[in-house]
Amino acid sequence: MKKSRYLRQMQLKEFGPEAQQKLREASVVVIGAGGLGIPVLQYLNAMGVGTLGIVEQDIVEQSNLHRQIAFTEDDLGLPKIRVMADALAKQNTDTRIVLHDTFLVKNNVLEIINDYDVVVDASDNFPTRYLVNDACVILKKPFVYGALYGFEGQVSVFNLNGGPTYRCVFPQMPSASEIPNCDEHGVLGVLPGIVGSFQALETVKVITGIGEILSGKLMLYNGLDNSILKIDIPTVTENLKIDELASDYQPLSCDPTLEIKPEVLNSLMNGKGPLQLVDVRSVEEFHTFHLVGSKNIPLEQLSLSIDELDDGIPVYLLCQSGTRSFRALHWLSENKPHFQVFHLRGGIDAYKIHC
Repeated sequence: MKKSRYLRQMQLKEFGPEAQQKLREASVVVIGAGGLGIPVLQYLNAMGVGTLGIVEQDIVEQSNLHRQIAFTEDDLGLPKIRVMADALAKQNTDTRIVLHDTFLVKNNVLEIINDYDVVVDASDNFPTRYLVNDACVILKKPFVYGALYGFEGQVSVFNLNGGPTYRCVFPQMPSASEIPNCDEHGVLGVLPGIVGSFQALETVKVITGIGEILSGKLMLYNGLDNSILKIDIPTVTENLKIDELASDYQPLSCDPTLEIKPEVLNSLMNGKGPLQLVDVRSVEEFHTFHLVGSKNIPLEQLSLSIDELDDGIPVYLLCQSGTRSFRALHWLSENKPHFQVFHLRGGIDAYKIHC
């Protein structure tokens, strides 16, 4: 270990060489290398965490650059995980970097996180958060939670030494129509850096045992006035008894008869029957990657562009993760009940995995 590199933090009497050694021996997996994951990875790497795992299978897009500051314009179209791995290797050659070039799903979550001491959830969707929570309870792993919405952020540490879990705060996943996302509501560029830094700090505290950890408390940060509110979280004993993953991690209120699995859609696309693929993501997202034969109608323009669709041919709605396509399905079902319409379960993310 290059002691001079970490001298400034080892000089802290509350930290010292003992805590530095704990960091060196620790392993942390970060779910997502985006707005939250980047500061988490960069600070843990710089501070000397021995092993860092990265779970990511997205590419760098123009809309990422205002907040995901490890990426540059030269990285557009490249896999985030590769760009991040190169940056971390240049930052600290002592760190062992483990790449999990995949989306986190039910079939791989237990295998991936089993080998790590701490899990950091830097994802941006509810299904992944519930999946991470349940896997961490099963494997008895603490996980550091962070989330963003507009000018606000949340941070907590769940499942630490019998403490409360994510489900103790949010017992059930909200319905798809209730789920906000930054594609529609936005996020201020600097906020992920602030919240991600809080997550990195909590991770260091969990590993080293210094300070007061945010276990049993949900910290709410408001960037507009820099206020911080901490809410006590009671432990619900039943939530500590999860011993297997749920059968499904899709948002509530998704009518299964109106969903289509990626494998089924792929088969239909390779068949001879007529179908309409409608991608409701932004124009920029569509041009970065889209399924062959799909038509781009952003969700906010759907009501104005409905005449572009043939009401006699089945419509299959697509988005990145299935959230926006479900909202489009809900709107079409209410406003054009004579349409035969479905949405892709799990979105293009799931299609890339299974097809």
